[in-house]
Amino acid sequence: MANELDMTEEEKIQYIVVKIGSEQYGINISLVDNIVRMQKITRVPKAPSYYPGIINLRGEIVPVMSARNKMGLGEDVITNQSRIIILKLELQGLVGILVDEVKEVISLGESEIDRSAQNSKKQGNTYINGIGKSGDELISIFEINSIVDEVAVS
Repeated sequence: MANELDMTEEEKIQYIVVKIGSEQYGINISLVDNIVRMQKITRVPKAPSYYPGIINLRGEIVPVMSARNKMGLGEDVITNQSRIIILKLELQGLVGILVDEVKEVISLGESEIDRSAQNSKKQGNTYINGIGKSGDELISIFEINSIVDEVAVS
């Protein structure tokens, strides 16, 4: 009987859906500390090109990286929709990720995520952890730790 319940009540995880270029990406909501509007980013000398700088978030200095630049999708285009997703990570603390737009919050169960995208890790693409299906939309699920780990090392 318990097995029947497990099959019908699949645990769902919430993701914040963001746009980068024309693509949609999901970020596990448990990693998100805050979403802030664009503000002045102070450049840090000799930082990698995907690291535009730091921001002052209520008195705390937060490094900001460009997801678009990091993934080789070109330079950032800052608009009224641009946001900085503040992630709270165990090892790095707070880290900001610059995105083109925040769309919505969705809930996906494991059966709604195709993990075959993980096979692309063999070619060095470790930024995607799977492809989520929400209605007719496909959402690439970010492997946040692989993106941010490289920022911390740099």
